[in-house]
Amino acid sequence: MVPLAGSPADAGALAAGRIVAQAFGAELAAVHAPADIADLMPWMGEGFMGGVQISAMESLKEAASAGEQAARAACDAVGYGKTRLTSLASPVWAGLAMESRLSDVVVFDQQAACGRGPLAEAFQQIVADEQRPVIVAREGLDLRVIALAWDGGKEASRAVRTAMPILEKASEVVILCAPDASSRSFDPGRLRDFLAARGVKAKIRSVEGANDAGHLLLAAAKEAGAWVLVAGAFGHTRLREYIFGGTTRTLLNSDGPSLFLSH
Repeated sequence: MVPLAGSPADAGALAAGRIVAQAFGAELAAVHAPADIADLMPWMGEGFMGGVQISAMESLKEAASAGEQAARAACDAVGYGKTRLTSLASPVWAGLAMESRLSDVVVFDQQAACGRGPLAEAFQQIVADEQRPVIVAREGLDLRVIALAWDGGKEASRAVRTAMPILEKASEVVILCAPDASSRSFDPGRLRDFLAARGVKAKIRSVEGANDAGHLLLAAAKEAGAWVLVAGAFGHTRLREYIFGGTTRTLLNSDGPSLFLSH
């Protein structure tokens, strides 16, 4: 699934979605999520519909129509025969959440993942509230060499298990761990055995250092030549992540490989 805003940024997200879908012969579900008219209602006042409010609603409707046309053109341009476009009506968030529940993975671009653009809130909601696996697509997305950020935690475990289909497609899988930067005690060899039992051969790369784990893992992923880094998202509470940052924020704000995140 690829959420679309009806903007020029849709083309890059759709191209990334095609790479993932094509690897499995899967459907590429493009979902146009326009600005929701319902978001205006609290500002209008109960039982009141003045000229300004009506004008604002009409402008949103026109923007939604133009956005749908742009999204349709982007889907046609991606040139993938198994592409299906759905344009959502109010309540948009409820529709987007439902579409995500019927998808294997949701693809966003870097802009949305970093909190910018019309799909920024959708990214946060899909990852943290709906707990759907997402791919943050960056330039050079490729499924051949994949790194796993491993600390033995439940978020990392969920990410690995959810990512199994793409791990099975990869030609090389590298388990990255930074034991000195983690509060947990864990044996990466256990994960290697878990993957081997499922036909995925992986090698282990342990990173030295007690600094921010995110930067250590990004450097190791780059050194390993990984195009995708699989990681758990929001291992701490969202409030703590927001105030103090954290590994998730470091990964999202980097210019490293594409990310496969699961919360």
